[in-house]
Amino acid sequence: MRYFILLLTCFTQLSCSIQLDPLYHTQTYVFGTLVDISIYGEEESQAQQITSQITREFQQIHNRLHAWKPSEINGINRTFTENRPKLIEPDIVNIIQDATQLSIQSEGLFNPAIGKLIKVWGFQRDEFTAVSPDQTTLEALLAEQPKMTDVVMNGRQITSNNPHVKLDLGGYAKGYALDVGLKLLNEFHVENALINIGGNVIALGKHGDRPWVVGIQHPRKPDAIATIALESGWAIGTSGDYQRFFILDGKRYCHIIDPRTGEPAQGTQSVTVLIPPGARAGVLSDVASKPIFISELSNKAEFAKKMEVSNVLVIQEDGQILATPEMQQRLEWLDEDAKKRVRTLQ
Repeated sequence: MRYFILLLTCFTQLSCSIQLDPLYHTQTYVFGTLVDISIYGEEESQAQQITSQITREFQQIHNRLHAWKPSEINGINRTFTENRPKLIEPDIVNIIQDATQLSIQSEGLFNPAIGKLIKVWGFQRDEFTAVSPDQTTLEALLAEQPKMTDVVMNGRQITSNNPHVKLDLGGYAKGYALDVGLKLLNEFHVENALINIGGNVIALGKHGDRPWVVGIQHPRKPDAIATIALESGWAIGTSGDYQRFFILDGKRYCHIIDPRTGEPAQGTQSVTVLIPPGARAGVLSDVASKPIFISELSNKAEFAKKMEVSNVLVIQEDGQILATPEMQQRLEWLDEDAKKRVRTLQ
């Protein structure tokens, strides 16, 4: 699988025959994607210990939030179906409450309650093939109207007013893990590091005397379309139709489901958002791009404002490229043709 975001700086250094920088880099596989952690300026043994601890924490988050294998989330989904309450851990309470708030903010375009729709399209599998749900099935699932506001929290006790709610936090978990990873780096007093979870990236400090630089993947080419300097605490994430997708009868179907239609969103190739430092920078880098991706072109600027994101890059299926003025100031274009076609998203 290709990354949503390409790491340029660290891989350039690693490819050198003589490594001049004290850069430690490790790569693992969690959340169904590649996870890269780079730490600059630490002793190798210390950096190895830190990255191992972060990776273990990521694996635990993945196991607890998994949507279709035994997990705490799956246990919650079962109790919804059985219409009975369940006592859950405090951090899971916080995650579900936060996801609900973000769902409300997005006017339901970010909707982790539609796990049944995600499953019927075949995206709740480690490996998926082309499927085409019949219209009757889709209409029945849409009629169930699962929403995050159906979930009821009473302290640590969780229930649902709608037995058809099936939580799938795949559009939240990677961003949440970024925030956890940054917190652990700070606890270990690391000053300079970069974490990349399948294209959701968060930076800490610098790479030596320069900022960390990441590349934004071209959605239809193997290379980066542009680069951006990622300042300390900033996070970047992309929702794209080019990583988890299948093509059926010449039409591309991606894993990002439009809750309004019950079908994979169409018309957009990728949406990249850049999030300033904050307690939820990682979460927002994961979540905020999705309502913008799903919404119609005429509404993308509106949903960027709803999600309180000012740095946005949109690449449409028809080749249109739009970026907010703030994002245009930060991008360094590698594709000159793309640069010439950029219009302002406003």
